[in-house]
Formats: sequence, C-alpha cells, structure tokens
Amino acid sequence: MPSLTVSVLMAVYNTPFKLVERAVASLFRQDMEDWELIILDDGSDPELGSRLQEYRDRYPARVRYLWHPNQGQAQSINRGVQHSRGAYITVLDADDEYKPQHLSACLRQMPYTDLICSLTDTVVDCEADYYVPDRHDFARNIHVDDCTLFATFFGKRAMFEQIPFESKYAADADFYARAAERYRVEKVNLRTYIYYRNVANSVCASLKLAQVMPR
Repeated sequence: MPSLTVSVLMAVYNTPFKLVERAVASLFRQDMEDWELIILDDGSDPELGSRLQEYRDRYPARVRYLWHPNQGQAQSINRGVQHSRGAYITVLDADDEYKPQHLSACLRQMPYTDLICSLTDTVVDCEADYYVPDRHDFARNIHVDDCTLFATFFGKRAMFEQIPFESKYAADADFYARAAERYRVEKVNLRTYIYYRNVANSVCASLKLAQVMPR
C-alpha cells in the first residue's frame, strides 16, 4: 500500500549538475511536503553519480538514488515506478523545474480524473524553440502547447504500473493515447511546470537540426 502521497521520478543521464540542482531545489520549495524523490541515474559519469548520491545521503527520508546502465528515459522511469511508494506518480526532468504550487495544483485535479498532463511555462531563446518535430512526421513542427509532455504527467499509480513507457520518440504521447483507452485522462492549463526548451542537446533539438542538415 502507498505510504505517502506523491512519488517524483527524475531520470538523469549526464545532465549538468547545476541544472539538476535547480530541479531538485524546486521540489524542496513545494507548498506540500508529502512526497519522495527517486533519482534514476541512467548510467551517468561517476563524478555526477557521486554528486547525485549526496542527495540520498543528506535527505535519506525524502530521496532515493538508483543506478543502472544506460537505458534511456522511458525505461528509467519504468524502473522508478517499480520502486515508488506514492499513491500518485509524476516526473521531473533533470533540466526543468517546478513552480512552488505544482504538486498541490496537480493533486487538486485527481478527484476528476486518473491522469493529467498540462501546459507549461516554456522558456525559449527564440520563437522557433516553441516548435518541436511532429511524432507522425519529423519534417513537420508543431507548437509545444499541442504536445503531450512526459514530465507534466501526474496520475494514480495504477496508470503507471499497468501501462509502461516504451522507448521511442514521443513516448509520452504514446503513453497518453494508451492510457486514454482505459482511464480518464485530461490535459489541463496549469502552467506550473517550467519547461526549458532552450537546451541545445535535447532530443527535440537534435531532430530539428537534422531537418536542416543536407541529406
């Protein structure tokens, strides 16, 4: 049985530590305290791994650290679900952050649905950053508000236990579509998740670069 309210899963693969610090600090600033953080070290460099373990050592009642060889975000999050204790599960990307009311705002949606995803407060360097490759046609871009974003998922643990993420581009949209076949799902306009789209080495950025490179 769940022993706390929210499990926050964060997969890390060689993310600059200053960004991880920002993400974790935003979790500790939440206006609710009944949560745990599970850091899924997806085979990062040993130096980063050591720094991530310091969170577990400093906050043993709040933070757990799990290491495994590189498998990608989807499989890392699936592993985190298996080790989580919360009645609800959500995700925090290691290079993003939460506004202080994020978890409580998501939790208030749960009497009406089983899973939500939400719009984001998106940080960009230029207008083009608002657009990402369409999962059905990589040559076409769509606005981020029209996407289903992995890290904005917040839902009842049964959702994540019964519908694992698959390792593919747009694993989030695929998960959401499969969940909608069996559960109540809703996209909400919270914008309490701060999504940094100005990260040069993200998957979306790499695909957009491939669109303009000569064949």
